[in-house]
Amino acid sequence: LYDYKYEVMGLLLHALQLEQDCGVGPHTISIPRLEPAFNAPAAITPPHPVSDHDFKKLVAIIRMAVPYTGMILSTRETPEMRDEVFALGISQISAGSRTNPGGYQEDNSDAFRAAQFNLGDTRTLDEVILDITERGHIPSFCTACYRLGRTGKDFMDLAKPGLIQKFCQTNAVFSFKEYLLDYASPATRAAGDKLIRKMIDETFKTRRKKFVMDKLREIEDGRRDAYI
Repeated sequence: LYDYKYEVMGLLLHALQLEQDCGVGPHTISIPRLEPAFNAPAAITPPHPVSDHDFKKLVAIIRMAVPYTGMILSTRETPEMRDEVFALGISQISAGSRTNPGGYQEDNSDAFRAAQFNLGDTRTLDEVILDITERGHIPSFCTACYRLGRTGKDFMDLAKPGLIQKFCQTNAVFSFKEYLLDYASPATRAAGDKLIRKMIDETFKTRRKKFVMDKLREIEDGRRDAYI
């Protein structure tokens, strides 16, 4: 809605004030660009459109300025743009989204007229997961921190020095394995299992590797909701 440089500066100063006044910074930062929407003139002709070049630059700036935060990208962006900004700091994306009332029903003929905004990425969840996997990224469906109370200052104490990865990597493997068994297509399951084996071999040390392998066998035997 305004010059992106001013908006990014305001966002970062807000994050700084949160840390100074509350002792915690933002858990996540989302960076949606305005996309055309029915009967929304400001969305159809944004007063301050952000170019692809500037968008990628602001993603990198926010990542460097707030290295511990999760950065969210919505389905407004195209698959090509999403692939590029993964390398610049995006850590969370939506997939298979619908933005109109009743959009997840099979009959979606009035989607544009009722949609909140146009989608740039219309792939299914499985297609997105397969693409992410083939690019060497482990998709994670983990919600352990919320459920175990690792929020607020407790989360920041782990996230800022990078200690959270000892939970994230393991939980990503567990939650991804559950997805592969319960929802994935055969192609996605094969690609995912291959990536999990590669990650286990390259990431986990002997003691943690045994723990992860034991839990994966439990998941294959029917256990669900595994996390640490």
